[in-house]
This record gives sequence, C-alpha cells and structure tokens, in this order.
Amino acid sequence: MGIAQPGQGPSILVSAMSLGMFSISFFVADPGGFITLTGVILACLAAFIVFFHRDPERFIPRDEKIILSPADGKIMFVVRERSTGRRPSKEEMNSETIETHPLMGDWYPEPLPKPLSFKTEQRWEQVLQGSEQPSDVFRVAIYMSPLDVHVQRSPFKSQVIAMEHRTGKGRSRGPFRKASKKESEGNERVRTVFQSEDGIFIEVTQISGAIARTIIPFCFVSDFLEKGQRYGMIRLGSRVDIRVPANIFTPLVEPNSMVLAGNSPLFKK
Repeated sequence: MGIAQPGQGPSILVSAMSLGMFSISFFVADPGGFITLTGVILACLAAFIVFFHRDPERFIPRDEKIILSPADGKIMFVVRERSTGRRPSKEEMNSETIETHPLMGDWYPEPLPKPLSFKTEQRWEQVLQGSEQPSDVFRVAIYMSPLDVHVQRSPFKSQVIAMEHRTGKGRSRGPFRKASKKESEGNERVRTVFQSEDGIFIEVTQISGAIARTIIPFCFVSDFLEKGQRYGMIRLGSRVDIRVPANIFTPLVEPNSMVLAGNSPLFKK
C-alpha cells in the first residue's frame, strides 16, 4: 500500500509534529495534558492524510480490447450521447448564433466535423433509442465517495494529446455542486484526451465535488502512458466521466456497480 505523491509531504510533516508533541510531553513537561492532546490530534490528522492519499497497487488486465475504469467508485449512469455543439473559436465568438449557459459558458451550436476526435470540449445530449448514429459516444459517470481511492489511472495504453481546465462561466473557481448529482458535470473540471496507437480517442473528465476543490495532474500533454498508469488525483469526494466512440466500444457495466481504477473493465471492442 503506497501513498500518492501529493500526500507524502503533508503526512510526513504532520507525523513529525505529532511525534514532537509526544516527545515534549514525555521528556520535558505537559501541564494539563495540553501537549499530549495536541499530539493525539496531529496523529489522527496524519492517519487521515495517509488513508485518503492511499494508492494501492492494482492488477492491470492486459487485454487490448478492454477499456479500464479510470477511477474507483460507483457507476452513476451509462448513457449514449451525441454532440450538439462545441466551444467556439475566437472568430465564432462574434457570431450571433452563440448560445450561453449560465454555468457551462458559451457554445457554438454546431458539432465538430469529427465529433469522436474530442478535439475540444463539446456539448452533448442523450440519444433516444432508435435514433442511434455512428458518431455517438457512450458516457460512463463514476462517483467517488471520500472513502474511495482518489488516484486516476489511464484507461488504455495511449498518449495524452489534450488537457483542459474549465470553471463555471465568469468564475475563477467552481462551481462545486454535489458530485453524486448529474448536474455536477458543470463543476470545475479537468478534461483529458487520450489517443491510442491505432488512432482511437477517449475523453476522461475529472470533476470536483462539493468538498473536493483540487485536481492534481501527474502527467502533461504529449506524455505516453501505459494501461493503468497513474495520471492524476482529485482530493476528497468527486466524480470522473469517460466517453468512448459508440461505433467501436460496448459498455460492460451498469448503474450502481462498483469499479476499481486500472482494474475493472468498462468497455470492450
């Protein structure tokens, strides 16, 4: 059982402070037991930091036809979606057709020529049964409770070709709605696009929750990742969404099932 890099420094520091308090109370003096109480509180805090930042090793399935879960947690929903718009270019921002959402911001109401390239953030709507198209995607949303491991892993062997940080329109941070609600997709988020060796694109979005306020990347654009390799972390309760081309992959999970990052299959070719 390892500790994720963001938690290593704080856990060592708080543990050292706790040990220092106990040393003072034992070797010097502790009038009223205040120093001992402080040591106990710091020890509990260190234990929490270690528990939250735990990063266990995982068995990584090597089947190349399988897309693995990028996060630990419970499946919120599995839906088929279609792009109905995209982020506008600088030239398109002056267009009268721009549509503005109070939290999601500005959208140009025309999808990309190749929606499955995930070249930029897109607006999606659910596809009704019987109206499926080859350009659709499957989205799986995973809710991570504060008790889950919060390290994210690469869903397949790939290269990071895009990373994009988004907040609510006009905000420097947030919003921070409950991650267990579907509406939290508009929360502060980091969108990462992975491309496989055979040119398949997959989009994974790390979404902050009501308590979680920090998304920490472990990699950068152009980095190559092995299947199941750690690539980021979200602190406290949060959510991770993954989108894959519906004309290539079939979902293997259902709502309310539990998954493990880098271990549980989500889709299969």
